[in-house]
Amino acid sequence: MIIKKSRNASRLKRHYRIRNKISGTPECPRVSVFISLKAVYVQIIDDVNGHTLVSAKSKGKNIAACQEVGKLIADKAIKANIKKVVFDRSGYLYHGKVKALAEAAREAGLEF
Repeated sequence: MIIKKSRNASRLKRHYRIRNKISGTPECPRVSVFISLKAVYVQIIDDVNGHTLVSAKSKGKNIAACQEVGKLIADKAIKANIKKVVFDRSGYLYHGKVKALAEAAREAGLEF
C-alpha cells in the first residue's frame, strides 16, 4: 500500500529548511507568509528581538486578495520606516498567490 505524504507535511519540511538559512534583523526584517483555508496572513518580523513589526490579513484567498494584502503590507512597512526586507515564502512554492503577493509588495515600494 502506498502512503502519500500530506502537502502540509512537505511544506513544513521545506519551511524548516528555508528558515535555517533566512533570518530577519532590525535593519532587514523578514516577511513571513501564511495561507490558511480562509485567508492570507503576512507579517514583518525582527527575529533578533523576536517582535512582529507589521502585520496584515486578507479577507479572501484568491490572487486579487493576495495582491491587496501585498500592497497593504508594503504601505504599513513604509510608514514604519522599513524599506528593505527578506522574503520568507514559508515553504510554499513561489507561484500563484505567493508570487502575486510578492510582486504587489515590490511594486508598492518594498525591496527584497
